[in-house]
Amino acid sequence: MDTDYYSLSEIHQRLMEDKMTLNEYQKEALKTLNKGLNEREVLIDGVMGVNGEAGECIDIVKKHLFQGHDFDRYAMIKELGDVMWYLAVTAYAIDCDLEAIAKRNILKLRERYPNGFEEAASINREEV
Repeated sequence: MDTDYYSLSEIHQRLMEDKMTLNEYQKEALKTLNKGLNEREVLIDGVMGVNGEAGECIDIVKKHLFQGHDFDRYAMIKELGDVMWYLAVTAYAIDCDLEAIAKRNILKLRERYPNGFEEAASINREEV
């Protein structure tokens, strides 16, 4: 979909009509994985890609905050999609599915912040 033809709300509406689970996303994303990479290279590519794409996200925010650019929501959505792709690849490289990672993270957050985020709990937290 190209934003020249659809508004962001129209794109969002079209995407929401066809929901998928994290594991379904991972399965689809892995269809575009470079099959020429070995296991080690997939892991390295994934981790480097997550960080590179996260850098693209922070660049969008930097340009907005410090260089007078309008915040480009559409560009952020595209970059977050790239982060997700590399996250799916990295999870695959360690033989883990995205839903397992998401569930583990929620359990950690519930243990760390049982009453929701609290500044004192953040400052005095123990690693979970």
